[in-house]
Amino acid sequence: MKATFFSILSGLIMILTAGPVNAQVESDSQASGIPKYGEDSVQCIMNLSLYNEFYKQWKNSQYKNASVRDAIGPWRYVFMHCPLARQSIYINGVKIMEWRIKNAENETARNRLIDTLMMVYDKRIKFFNKEGYVLGRKGVSLYKYHPEEYEEIHRILNRSVELEGRNSYPDVLVFFIRATKKMIDEGDAPVDIMFENYEIASNIIEYKLEAYQDDKRRHANWENVKGNIEKTFEPYATCDALIEIYGKKFRENPEDTDLLKKIIRTLDKKNCTEDQLYFDATLRLYELEPTPESAYLIGRMMMKEKKYTEAVKYLKEGEKLDDIEDVAKSYLLLAEAYDQMKNYPMARNYALKAAKADPEDGHPYLQIGDMYAASASDCGDDELEKKSVYWAAVDKFYQAKRVDPDLAEIANNRIATYKNYFPSQETIFFHDLNEGDEYLVECWINEKTTVRAASSN
Repeated sequence: MKATFFSILSGLIMILTAGPVNAQVESDSQASGIPKYGEDSVQCIMNLSLYNEFYKQWKNSQYKNASVRDAIGPWRYVFMHCPLARQSIYINGVKIMEWRIKNAENETARNRLIDTLMMVYDKRIKFFNKEGYVLGRKGVSLYKYHPEEYEEIHRILNRSVELEGRNSYPDVLVFFIRATKKMIDEGDAPVDIMFENYEIASNIIEYKLEAYQDDKRRHANWENVKGNIEKTFEPYATCDALIEIYGKKFRENPEDTDLLKKIIRTLDKKNCTEDQLYFDATLRLYELEPTPESAYLIGRMMMKEKKYTEAVKYLKEGEKLDDIEDVAKSYLLLAEAYDQMKNYPMARNYALKAAKADPEDGHPYLQIGDMYAASASDCGDDELEKKSVYWAAVDKFYQAKRVDPDLAEIANNRIATYKNYFPSQETIFFHDLNEGDEYLVECWINEKTTVRAASSN
């Protein structure tokens, strides 16, 4: 303790002899008119040094030894009389107050200390700003100690998220949604506030997941946050509830493009796209904002209604989409539309475009293979020519699983099925061919393949 005393005294002497304290105080005065080191700069600096030394000892012990007790008195003096001295007064003050709350003698003392903790956050905002971040910490602390004050917690965290946006911390978003749930469950807020807040939190989370794709630890942390929030939201996320809430909003504000996008995005995410509201909102968005994105959504809706000719008109605008994955999806839907209209050459053309846009997706090759197999009876004048189409189809199924191993099971099932339709050894011999020979499949397919016989088993 003697060494500690002399180290504090030595530091204090250095500060006091470094120059005229009052001049320093004057230069550090803020717009509030409060001097940096308070009205009594000597006392302020002395207590600041004492508190710093004891707090450092406590921190170095991993917050386990009794030095915190010695830090409390000088910290309190600095907190009350020198609010501008250091921002660390408030950062470390949270730690000190949490220790005191944990060790409070009774409930009355505990509640009084919690009030002081809230004051620490408020004074930090007052003198050092960082309002959004500090409110986040305050709201999380209040939820920890007084979860029954859910309305105040929601107010604090809502303001924090408004100010911080994409910089919001994970626990802030989690408790923001939990406080929202509590308000609804207690009848203090309408259900639709959950959808609004969930949308806000989800957008931030999706941004963070994208930003941390190459950081496994942080990405996993945000995945956990997403799961936590999804679990809280899930009881409210029925299609009936979504349609009731958003249907009313749509009828009240059919010109609000931001609302329309939110309706479409939410219903799409929750697989509630069969309702008329999804179709109406999508059409209305295209009328108000005819972008490639809204055209793509219309095309998807037309496909669900099996209006393939109309779908093609909208889906062709998908080539102008910014996201290459969406472009690929648009091409694949165009391939499906032309397939349904039996325009196989156009269908294959768009399937190949989809494959080029997303080289790791095997679905375009599955689709081409299916179209080849479906047109076998219409290609050729004899058995060999008709059955040779299955060679080309199976080639595409092999290609599908080669570029996209996730499709291996589907592709293998198709391969096993259509191998049975290969021509027999006798048919191949009759046409003066051998297995392994190159063969041109004509008709609309016009592709080279390899001669193979059906299994004799």
